[in-house]
Amino acid sequence: MAGRLGWRVWAALGTVYLIWGSTYLGIRYAVTSAPPLLMAGARFVAAGLIMVGITSALRGMRVWRMTRAQAGTAVLSGVLLVLGGNGLVTVGEQRVPSGIAALIVAGVPLWIVLLRAALGDRPARVTVLGVGVGVAGVAALFLPGGGTGRLDVRYALLTVLASLSWAVGSLVAVRRPVPPEPLALSTVQMMAGGVVSLACSAAIGEWRGFHPAQVSGTSWLAIGYLVSFGAVVAYPAYVYLLGTAPVSLVSTYAFVNPVIAVLLGVLVAGERLAGPEILAAAVIVVAVAVVVTAEARARATVRATWHHPDGADPLVAHRPPDRARRPGLR
Repeated sequence: MAGRLGWRVWAALGTVYLIWGSTYLGIRYAVTSAPPLLMAGARFVAAGLIMVGITSALRGMRVWRMTRAQAGTAVLSGVLLVLGGNGLVTVGEQRVPSGIAALIVAGVPLWIVLLRAALGDRPARVTVLGVGVGVAGVAALFLPGGGTGRLDVRYALLTVLASLSWAVGSLVAVRRPVPPEPLALSTVQMMAGGVVSLACSAAIGEWRGFHPAQVSGTSWLAIGYLVSFGAVVAYPAYVYLLGTAPVSLVSTYAFVNPVIAVLLGVLVAGERLAGPEILAAAVIVVAVAVVVTAEARARATVRATWHHPDGADPLVAHRPPDRARRPGLR
């Protein structure tokens, strides 16, 4: 397999594993001195502006041609992914360790399956089993003595709500008309979600009395990392993988990224997991692996696709062959 795929594929996959797995830790350090929604909005507006330049240079100005319906889908999904998804995770990580946040967000594919079932899809039995086990693992984090025994439950629930918003945003993007160019789609999502996040930040008072000098050097470094590496480096690597690697291989970051996030939280930030948390983490990762593997096999049969939100991990969604492989955000 390695010989057939080549070193570039493995280098790109490693980039996605490491960088996207580390974004949770980056968010943790960013919000130590920066208002969360203000930081999230500024991050995505900055990344979106960079992607405007990159996308225009690579594809030309014709890449921005889209219908009103396509633009509307890009904007709506961007708000759900960036504000509802990444924004709520950013708020939640003020009181939730980055590793626990990553584990909760890893359940996004489980939400996708549940939402698809509510819309009439019939997932395979192994998928249903994986979803049940995964939901139990997430619930275990909220049991006495589990993950939230040392957390603010309200902020942990915000992270759960963020994963649901990602799932809804992803389904919107794969079930409604979208711009034909994936780079244009994700750029519009970044800009729309970032602008609305900034507006919400102003509405809740984060701007009152705020001055950039209040942001520590560590937070600025974290924000710079999230913008540059998280968007400009890892995202093109993901797009490259979508076009060159088997989807079954690309989809492995669904359960690798949260493991990396937990390890970095422990090794770098000194986060600690108790026994119940470790057990819940193992249950969640195994369940997501089962669901992702089952869905990847199904896509290989019906020529379906992945859509990926920001800050989190892949979302399972089906769409017709002519609209396949639309990447999302990270």
